[in-house]
Amino acid sequence: MALAYHEAPDKLPAEVIEQHRAIASLIEELEATIWYHERAALSADAQLKSVMEHNRDEEIEHASMLIEWLRRNFPGFEQQLKAYLFTTAALTELEEAGESVPRKPAQGPSTLGGLNIGSLKQGE
Repeated sequence: MALAYHEAPDKLPAEVIEQHRAIASLIEELEATIWYHERAALSADAQLKSVMEHNRDEEIEHASMLIEWLRRNFPGFEQQLKAYLFTTAALTELEEAGESVPRKPAQGPSTLGGLNIGSLKQGE
C-alpha cells in the first residue's frame, strides 16, 4: 500500500518528497518484515522456514537503513531516537519523566533562549 500525499506533491520541496519516499519505503519494509515473520512462524518445512527467516532479517536490515537515513535527513528523528533507542527504562516512563529530548523552540525573535538576558534571580 502506497503512502498517499496529503498536500499537492508538485508544491512540496524536493527534501519533503525524499522524506516521503523514505517513510513510504520504511512502511513497506516493516510490512514485509511481519509477513515473513508470520510465515516463518507457521512453516512446517525447516528449509522454507529458514528462507523466510532470512528474508525477514533482510527486510529488518532495509528498515534499519531507512531509519538511519531519516535520522540524518528528517528534523526531529535524531533527537527522538537518541532519547528512546537502546535505553532500559520503560518507554512511557522516559516520556513521563521528561527525559525525551524536547522539541526545538520556534525560530525567530520570540524565542526566549536567544535573548541572553541572564538570570532573573536577585544577586546573580
